[in-house]
Amino acid sequence: MTGSHQTLALVLFSVFVAVTLGITTWVSRHRQGSAEEFYAGGRLFSPLENGFAIAGDYMSAASFLGISGLIALYGYDGMLYSVGFLVAWLVVLLLVAELVRNCGRFTLADVIAARMAERPVRIAAGSSSVVVSVLYLVAQMVGAGSLVALLLGGTSEAARSWTVVGVGALMVIYVSLGGMRATTWIQIVKAVLLMAGTITLTVLVLLRFHGDVTALLSTAAERSGHGLDFLAPGLRYGGDWTARLDFISLGLALVLGTAGLPHILSRFYTVPTARAARRSVVWSIGLIGGFYLMTIVLGFGAAALIGPGAVRASHASGNTAVPLLALDLGGGAGSTGGTVLFAVVAAVAFATILAVVAGITLASSASVAHDLYRSLRRRHSTPYSEVAVARFAAAGIGAAAIGLGLLARDLNVAFLVGLAFAVAASANLPVLLYSLFWRRFTTRGAVWSVYGGLIPAVLLVLLSPVVSGSPEAVFPGLDFHVFPLQNPGVVSIPLGFLAGWIGTVTSPEPPDAARHAETEVRALTGAGAV
Repeated sequence: MTGSHQTLALVLFSVFVAVTLGITTWVSRHRQGSAEEFYAGGRLFSPLENGFAIAGDYMSAASFLGISGLIALYGYDGMLYSVGFLVAWLVVLLLVAELVRNCGRFTLADVIAARMAERPVRIAAGSSSVVVSVLYLVAQMVGAGSLVALLLGGTSEAARSWTVVGVGALMVIYVSLGGMRATTWIQIVKAVLLMAGTITLTVLVLLRFHGDVTALLSTAAERSGHGLDFLAPGLRYGGDWTARLDFISLGLALVLGTAGLPHILSRFYTVPTARAARRSVVWSIGLIGGFYLMTIVLGFGAAALIGPGAVRASHASGNTAVPLLALDLGGGAGSTGGTVLFAVVAAVAFATILAVVAGITLASSASVAHDLYRSLRRRHSTPYSEVAVARFAAAGIGAAAIGLGLLARDLNVAFLVGLAFAVAASANLPVLLYSLFWRRFTTRGAVWSVYGGLIPAVLLVLLSPVVSGSPEAVFPGLDFHVFPLQNPGVVSIPLGFLAGWIGTVTSPEPPDAARHAETEVRALTGAGAV
């Protein structure tokens, strides 16, 4: 890339970072010592504000960079991510949002512990939430590294590594100083910028083809090298039974995983009532639905105008398809329009990453402090000590995400998020649904459900082609994989539900009918909700 690209994009990066740091500094002047203020922003956000914040939290680097890249490389099969991410919100709206807001205070463990023995449940749910959050953070780190490596010439490993470190440092600052209130406003600003940038690119792609979607798809198929197969299922997930089962596994993870993501569940606590939580989800579905429809246009636009070969040459997994598309739409390399549009899109993508990592880090640090620390130090913990622990936890989680992000830097970010969704659907969703809807559910069932989904999901990922045994693996020179699928969801999700059922039916203690009745009334009516 030319010096003008680098200078303009870096200026825009700096402007966004300065604005978000300004928001964080301004918010930190208000009282952040109470747990309710730090974890939930005082529950003062309106449904519209929270809906934009949820959309900002959810539309991550995986959505903007990863999905478009997969569509540009694999056509129809890449659209599975767009469809799965969107359909998942129906599960959240119909089964989770309102009940979670009524039953909990700050974290997933609050909902489960409402009718269980607190300590084992909080330790299990808190551990699971941290694992899911770190996996999700890794995807954002990889996206940031890919973006800045493209900006600085595409081969700068040192720049990519320092970018990952810089993003990690910024997210720790956002969370430690500003808490939920600063994080929410950063996500709102990011959602507006991302929607504006995506709409602009979509309109420019359609104008290039004079509004003829058929011409867009035909050109994409011709340049793909696969012909009409590019527009049909099977290019990535076709062929043998392993690929087809991987398709089913990924679909299950995407549709069921959203309802178990800690940073999404924590957003329901930032509004005053359950009705407001439900309305927040409706607003977010509208924004997210429009966004994912546009990623399909951007993916096929990149295939048609850039070509999968050029996209793959820039980044093997396609993470740089959208910035390259912006460069072409603006007039090509060296043009003023191309320089400006590329820089704007790069800055928006970087803003996307910063906002999402802030939300994830806040949710995971809340799990460490509110669940793990509170369980292990029950007699000595106070709301103020919890907040202090959460701030220190943000630094530790950031360090772990930085290390893993450096290892996984060549993987597609949408694919990495798919792994996080699989772990969330395996460990968090079963225990959440059982707690809300099964009267006989017990503490043993809750603990077994979490670990029965979490441990198999993580082990299957470690023993899969994602880590070793393939050219695209984290360790391509090693081969210790024994599990053939890249996504563990089709195995680990049923195991999570099965473990919860077995733990409950073999539990020596009877279910607490009184506590369940109390929880059920609070979940359905909001009576007694915080």
